Amino acid sequence: MRYAVVIEKAPGNYSAYVPDLPGCVATGENVAEVEQNIREAVRLHIAGLKDDGLPVPEPTSLAEYIEA
Repeated sequence: MRYAVVIEKAPGNYSAYVPDLPGCVATGENVAEVEQNIREAVRLHIAGLKDDGLPVPEPTSLAEYIEA
């Protein structure tokens, strides 16, 4: 499954979250690190849902860049 991920610059690091997986977040010192951390967070989040017998949400969010 492919989930949309939002990465934001924070004052001292980067943060990421997955709109389709509420509570699935990660941080990192740079973009590469936060990408690696959010991949692991998604894996752990999905494993936790399955372990708890909960449904795994299908990816429904889309991300696009637009010219302003």
